[in-house]
This record gives sequence, C-alpha cells and structure tokens, in this order.
Amino acid sequence: MELVNPLAEQYAKMVSSPEEDLILKLSEDTKKTHPHAHMLSGQVQGSFLTTLSKLLHPQRILEIGTFTGYSALCLAKGLSREGVLHTIELRAEDAAKANGYFQHSPDKDKIVLHIGNAMEIIPTLNESWDIVFLDADKSGYIDYYELIFPYLKNNGLIIADNVLFHGQVLEENISGKNAMAIHAFNLHVKNDARVDQTLLTIRDGLMLIRKL
Repeated sequence: MELVNPLAEQYAKMVSSPEEDLILKLSEDTKKTHPHAHMLSGQVQGSFLTTLSKLLHPQRILEIGTFTGYSALCLAKGLSREGVLHTIELRAEDAAKANGYFQHSPDKDKIVLHIGNAMEIIPTLNESWDIVFLDADKSGYIDYYELIFPYLKNNGLIIADNVLFHGQVLEENISGKNAMAIHAFNLHVKNDARVDQTLLTIRDGLMLIRKL
C-alpha cells in the first residue's frame, strides 16, 4: 500500500537536510548489497531522528535493531558530551556491516554495539534511557516495550518504527502475523495510562511515546 504520495516524499527529501557523506555511503551500499534494504530509515526519517536527538541532547540512547547502522548514526549526532548510544543487533553479518561504518564516524567512541538477543542483553546494561528506538522483530514489540519501560527516565521517549507496517494495519481484517502484532502494540500503547503518544505518518509510521 502506498502510504505517502511519491511526489510528497520526493519533495520532503528535496527540502530536508541532506545525508552526510558517511550516512549516504552506508545507504547506497546497503541498497546495492542487502536483500532487505527497504528496512533503512532513509533521509527524511533519519533527519527527523537527528533533530529529535539534538533537541533532547540525551545522555543515554538504546536502539533495539541496528540493521546496517543508519539510524544509530543519526541518533548519535545529538548525544551529550558524555553520552552513549547502545545498539543491539541479532544478526552478526548486519552488525559487522554497521560496525564498519561506526568506526568511521566522529561519534565512534559514543556507540556501543551488542550482538545477540535484545531481551537477554537489555537487563545487563544497567542504564536509564533518555531515548529508546525500537525497530526489531515486530512480534516482540510489546515484550520489548514492557522490558524497557522501567529503565526509561520520566519524560523519556520511546520511538517505535514501522507502526503502520506497510499499510497492513489499516486493513479491515488484519491477517498478517507482523501486522497483527503491530496493531496489538499500537493499542497496547494507546491504553497505557503511563504514557502519552503520537503516531506520525513518516515513512512506515513512527510512534512517539513519552513516559509521564
């Protein structure tokens, strides 16, 4: 399903801040070599993540789902002087690709890459988070949300990606496993009195969730 008019998307790219050289190189490389390149955040969403991070100036960011490192590089730009971004990737091959780009970033010393199961890794980090970017397996979104919530600072922000899931959550009878999981997650957040939230129709849908 076409979620955003292609002309509007192209116009948004034209007038949004351009990708810096390293991120552009990562994007082009991923598109050429990765079978799931559509999972990249992309220029407009990446610019949005950078702007949010720079506005909040976070000390600690957690990313669940590194992929090839695009969103981590965008979010790291807003870290405070002593800030750290922890990013977790299940697939060793994707993690290796991301790490190669991290090593060329001016923020390389602020990015900590973990390889493995996020549900097992997160409790070992012993951190309190200003921002959490959730972009991992869709069937696990509610579990990730509940796991990280106690570690999220008051007024902290969870950014959940793919909350429109290719438009499948808009169908009258949702049938796909991932779409059903995302719809359940969206309703779970909607009914959570501990937060306020806004679903933005950027790319494949971003849910901004603020802990009260």
